[in-house]
Amino acid sequence: MLMTCCREDEARLRSVTGDGRRAQANVGRTMSVWTIVVAAGRGDRFGGDKQVADLSGRPVLARSVATAAEVSDGVVVVAASDRRAAVTDLLAGIEGVVEVVAGGSTRASSVRAGLAAVPDEATVVLVHDGARPLASVDLFRRVASGVGEGVDAVVPGVAVSDSLRAVTGGALDREEVIAVQTPQAFSAWALRDAHRLGGEASDDASLVEAAGGTVMVVEGEATNAKITVPLDLVVAELSLGSVRPDHGGGMVVGG
Repeated sequence: MLMTCCREDEARLRSVTGDGRRAQANVGRTMSVWTIVVAAGRGDRFGGDKQVADLSGRPVLARSVATAAEVSDGVVVVAASDRRAAVTDLLAGIEGVVEVVAGGSTRASSVRAGLAAVPDEATVVLVHDGARPLASVDLFRRVASGVGEGVDAVVPGVAVSDSLRAVTGGALDREEVIAVQTPQAFSAWALRDAHRLGGEASDDASLVEAAGGTVMVVEGEATNAKITVPLDLVVAELSLGSVRPDHGGGMVVGG
């Protein structure tokens, strides 16, 4: 299982592509940690703007950003260009939010927009999905501290419980795969290097790895699910203890 491996044999989960020399530049230095929170998606599958959806009395995005701010010297939030002003208002009062910038047409281009607002003196940069509001402060700290161990990227991962098949046919061994989450932490140099190449990927660790960087996996959190469809919000409410059964056998959120 992934959880046992992460604790007992973390070295087995390290990517061996690249030599990690870039990340070694951070070892022995005081880390300046900045976080980019990506919230520029359209929310089509959710049926609306999931970032402003209420989660136990607080918007989804506000929860994500507030947690990131607890462990960061500064937070840059990336929002859709037409929602930038609204997001700025939404996050008013959360200390540590330095700037809300307009995102691009893809996830990678949105991260690049956020990265451009991160100061050059940052040594560690975290990238987090705004739609993962239940990531803990401890998880943020663990991925950030892992970069100081000499790797270019640290990502949280959880075991896959479902049986898996390739779309082209054939079963996949679920013991050989994990589900990767955010926040993901990077040597600032490695992340900037990877994005200078202008590639596209579903996450930033893939770009860093493609550029020759090293990636280490640490134990993720089962509750750190991404809000994608309305049911995910109900599950998140359950995790926070904010859902109760109604008398008709259904569920009531909040109250």
